[in-house]
Amino acid sequence: MQIQDLPYPDPGVPDARSGPRFLRWLFRNQLPGQLKSLAWGLLHFASVASFPFCVGIGVQAAVDRSGSRLALAGGLMALACLGNAVGDTFLHRAAVTNWITAAARVQQLLARRTATLGSALTRRVAAGEVVAVSTGDVEKIGWFVEALSRFTAAVVTIVLVCVGLLVYQPALGVVVVVGLPLLALAVLPLLPHATRRADAQREKAGRATELASDTVAGLRVLRGIGGEELFLDRYRRASQEVRHAAVRSARMWSLIAAIQVLLPGILLITVVCYGVHLARQGRITVGELVTVYSSVMLLAYPLRHFEEIAMAYSFSRPSAKRAARVLSLERAVDTAGTPGSERHGRPSGDLYDPVTGLLAPAGRLTAVVCGDPDVAGRLAERLGGHAAHAARNGSVLLGGVALDDLPLDSARGSVLVQDKDPVLLSGTLRELLDVPASGAVGAREALDAAQCADVLAALVQGSLDAADPMDARLTERGRSLSGGQRQRLSLARSLVTDPEVLVLDEPTSAVDSHTEARIAEGVRELRAGRTTVVFTSSPLLLDRADQVVLLHDETVVAVGGHRELVRTEPRYRAVVTRETEAEAKTGAEAGAGLGADDLTDLDTLVEIEETA
Repeated sequence: MQIQDLPYPDPGVPDARSGPRFLRWLFRNQLPGQLKSLAWGLLHFASVASFPFCVGIGVQAAVDRSGSRLALAGGLMALACLGNAVGDTFLHRAAVTNWITAAARVQQLLARRTATLGSALTRRVAAGEVVAVSTGDVEKIGWFVEALSRFTAAVVTIVLVCVGLLVYQPALGVVVVVGLPLLALAVLPLLPHATRRADAQREKAGRATELASDTVAGLRVLRGIGGEELFLDRYRRASQEVRHAAVRSARMWSLIAAIQVLLPGILLITVVCYGVHLARQGRITVGELVTVYSSVMLLAYPLRHFEEIAMAYSFSRPSAKRAARVLSLERAVDTAGTPGSERHGRPSGDLYDPVTGLLAPAGRLTAVVCGDPDVAGRLAERLGGHAAHAARNGSVLLGGVALDDLPLDSARGSVLVQDKDPVLLSGTLRELLDVPASGAVGAREALDAAQCADVLAALVQGSLDAADPMDARLTERGRSLSGGQRQRLSLARSLVTDPEVLVLDEPTSAVDSHTEARIAEGVRELRAGRTTVVFTSSPLLLDRADQVVLLHDETVVAVGGHRELVRTEPRYRAVVTRETEAEAKTGAEAGAGLGADDLTDLDTLVEIEETA
């Protein structure tokens, strides 16, 4: 796999049982690139390691006044330089390719898992952790994957050099062979401490990232209540904790680096002293001493890869653990569907939830009233197949077909859920509304139904270079717009999609009553003949629904029209009119004795609320 071939057609199914297992799986899938990097690494390190032998031959030739051997040394030196240049160039190219392709594979896996889990992801994993995994962690994982092949090449080179020194000069070769393993293993006792400090730093950094993202997301609210300084102080403290943890981690790694410099120096001094002693006794020549000395000096280069692989593994292991945790999350049901589910295609018909007993007739607008927003949110997610846990009573049925039995793309194409806090991606309005759609609803129709005229005007005013509102740019998450404007653009995007079933969770909670009444009428007209379920407690929306369903304790307790339920159901009136339950019961008892004229007055109250 080359960089220009990304993304992967299929990134594969990861082994997410643990961080080390995930790293091994990733290495196996990157094996061709690893072998290529290993080959170029061997050429590079072998060329570097051959320099001392060439120098030794040249020095001894100069001592012996042998021109032929001196020319041979020069030729070998030129060949080593060429091998070093070629090997280093292509090793770097292969290593960077391995790094980027490994990181891209992990990002594709994370993106696929995020799309599979949907809104259930952030309920099971903190948003800050997801951001940390998809940004910094993928780079650390890619670093370890690409460093592993270079480390292997360095190890092979060191072994070959040690064998060569034993054959070339056994007396000094023994010193090198004994000393090099001590150099390589000397830092192992320090690695657990360095790893723990690095883990603590990343954990604190993850908390700081999560706090920062939460603060930015709620900045408008914080400014409204004057809480910026409070959260700023919290972030300062979190940032200082990250700094202190980073300094403690850096101290340990600097100690390891110092040992990696000190011990090779001690070995080099030992080799020189012992070599001079042997040369005085005439047991070795000057050229052999220069060769062994140069070899030990240059071996410090491949030895540094021991430190690098230790750092790469220490940083990538917790990153891989976090990535594996996200990748191990599963939907409540199999995303591939059950055998034979393909024959259903995209079903249509009544939408039925066996857990609550909710029945939304096909082609009609059904409003759902629930006093507990959490219960309403879980039901909305279940209707769209986004439930975090499998329901005991079975899957939601659409036209008698269980959504959980359908392939994920088919289920998502049949039922679209717009939650209470939809996200607007940055870009132009045209790009925002360029979503998979049936083609039956145009962008202008959807914007009109969602009452976005003032939103379009605001976007054009804020984008000086956009004469057409569709070319106006939205800032990140639509932060330049008000909450009501963001809601209406999100509603327009959902209407453009024109799914078989559209589920809206509090789509007008941040909209004024006049606009809300027009939106209710626009959605009703545009979605005529299509199934629409709206979770709301607004009388303006409830009065325009074909039927209203009341949920209490996660069970349907009443079905009817809005005005009928206001008169006859105290629990319904308690939610819609914000009365206490006792007041609602008193109102119901009083309503039982009302005459026809009094009932007409109750109807008038709804009309007054619409024009308020």
